[in-house]
Amino acid sequence: MDTLFQLYGGFLIALEPQNLALALLGAFLGTLFGALPGLGPANGVAILIPLAFAMDLQASSALIFLVNIYYGAMFGGRISSILLNIPGDEPAMMTVLDGYPMAKAGRAGEALAITAIASFVGATVATIGLTLLAPALVQFALLFGSAEYFLLYVLAFALLGGLATGHVVKTWIATLIGLVISTVGLDLHTGVPRFTFNEMKLFEGVDPIVAIIGFFAISEVLWLLRSQGTGSTFKAKVGKTVVGLAVLRRTFFTMIRSSFIGFVCGVLPGAGATLGSFAAYSLERKWVDKEGTFGTGDPRGVAAPEAGNNAAAGGALVPMLALGIPGSGTTAVLLGVLISLNVTPGPLLFTQRPDVAWGLIAALYMSNVVLLVLNLPLVGIFVRLLSVPVQLLLPIVALICFVGVYAISHSVFDIYMMIAMGTFAYFLRLVDIPLVPIVLGILLGGDMETNLRRAISLSNGDWSILFGSPVALTLWALIVLMAVLPMIMERFKSKRVLPAANED
Repeated sequence: MDTLFQLYGGFLIALEPQNLALALLGAFLGTLFGALPGLGPANGVAILIPLAFAMDLQASSALIFLVNIYYGAMFGGRISSILLNIPGDEPAMMTVLDGYPMAKAGRAGEALAITAIASFVGATVATIGLTLLAPALVQFALLFGSAEYFLLYVLAFALLGGLATGHVVKTWIATLIGLVISTVGLDLHTGVPRFTFNEMKLFEGVDPIVAIIGFFAISEVLWLLRSQGTGSTFKAKVGKTVVGLAVLRRTFFTMIRSSFIGFVCGVLPGAGATLGSFAAYSLERKWVDKEGTFGTGDPRGVAAPEAGNNAAAGGALVPMLALGIPGSGTTAVLLGVLISLNVTPGPLLFTQRPDVAWGLIAALYMSNVVLLVLNLPLVGIFVRLLSVPVQLLLPIVALICFVGVYAISHSVFDIYMMIAMGTFAYFLRLVDIPLVPIVLGILLGGDMETNLRRAISLSNGDWSILFGSPVALTLWALIVLMAVLPMIMERFKSKRVLPAANED
């Protein structure tokens, strides 16, 4: 009953005219950016962060705006996947398998409509799960002290490394880079400058928003400049974006099953929408594809990954809001926004800032409806974006970043810092080092260090405090499990490969 009362209060916030307008604007802009191949939700949110700060929004309004961009970009990325066979982001790779064959068969409109409906179902299931699960985690808030919070941050990094697809060492290198950057500035305990090079602007540390825009937006501009000659020319026709009742009946239970699978994947920090999309498609193909039609234009092959990745996108908000641990790259960007707005995500968020937590959850219910109503009739407009020349797009994106960062801080130094971060990120991408762990290190490194030093101070230098409670021991067990999980999975894969090789 208390949850329903809090949710009612959240709807009062989300239904404010300003927040309704921000939800519509965010969904529209998110779909626009998502439709452009290569940008994706994380980059779309990072590029438009300056717009949120320039409007001088309250924390709840800013989060509603940016989360609608997130959800809109998730749908927009499917347009280029289905029509051009170019995945808009990593989760869209599974949608390509059946979406593009449907487009080649003249059923592009139907595939896009299935995408919109499956996205609605997946996001709604995830929002219901967020409503029920996130407040339940708040009950554990009183069990967490400084030592437990430190271990929670360690678990976040362990999950990120353990669930990395290949290149685990590069993931850890990226994490260490982020942690080193987080130490820049004055030591809060001793007042000693660290890695500031006598530059006064660095005494307060690296601004997370500047770092996020540099790492995601500026590096993406440089990356697209490098590959601008590889673009495709849009030729496909969309047709009517409608779905027949027979197709809806055939795909309904696929959407429901995939939504639950995706939500579970999203709740796992570090897994995100990519795992949700892959798991939903793979399991659905194993369960229902008796005729071998998956991969040839089966509507269920479009519905499964779309419901899965959108449910995972919503599920990723659970650890971010309830534990302060980003569940995906985009939620890491959103975490940086909250920190910049002096809002601390974590177990106490629902009691200290219920307007932010419940206003967001209520807005998500509305966002799902807004996106469904908005996207179907406006698909034709979004499709035309696929013909926008890269030479025109990139200066606009760069201009938004420059003007936005200056509007936030009114400091030319931050513009230089953004350019430096973006250039650094570009070279890291050339050697295939992921950027999300770096951003996560920048965001969590300061609090991680503070909690560790506070715990050691409270215990008079006794490090056994890190093992001194049932919660701490449980977190240690999870950390160890995440450390050995990649080896277990690799061993399991090798056992499955050997019998297959022997059969051949």
